[in-house]
Amino acid sequence: MRSRRKILDATLELIASEGFGGVNIAAAAHAAGVTRQTVYSNFGSREDLVSQAMADLLFRATTGLRSRLAEIDDAAEYIVELFVVGRAVVRDDPILARLVRIEPGNPIFDADMIARAKPIAHELLRPLTKLDPAIEPQLDDIAQIGIRLGLSVVLFDDPDIESDEDLRRLIARWVVPALSLTHR
Repeated sequence: MRSRRKILDATLELIASEGFGGVNIAAAAHAAGVTRQTVYSNFGSREDLVSQAMADLLFRATTGLRSRLAEIDDAAEYIVELFVVGRAVVRDDPILARLVRIEPGNPIFDADMIARAKPIAHELLRPLTKLDPAIEPQLDDIAQIGIRLGLSVVLFDDPDIESDEDLRRLIARWVVPALSLTHR
């Protein structure tokens, strides 16, 4: 477990200093002070290594997001704030902010990115099912929509939704009704 943590931390440091293209198994092993075989046995591939490092960072970075969302008792407001605070988390973290750059090795552009993002989306959406149990059968579809729309919100800055209030209005106007959620 300690080797795994060292490898993930070393990978994040490489991403911060070299970008996604600077991460390979040998560089991560060297930075973590472990063998390449140790990296392979923990992660299997460079793509898995980068993806898991970013997922780990995102999970840690969303601690504040999860605590803010835990205070919400309305399903529609939960969805709106998930987008607003999620965008802020990505923008405010220098490593997560690299996700909006087109650069070699960026996991956003991996073919399996949606599959890798689903567990994170499900974890963030799970409390929504407590607020509105009827959503449970739709959770996978909501995760799909959330990932795709969330990527769009983060990747494509738009002066029409620059402020948090602008984004709140957009999500409340279009996404909340599409998911058949209503404010109480």
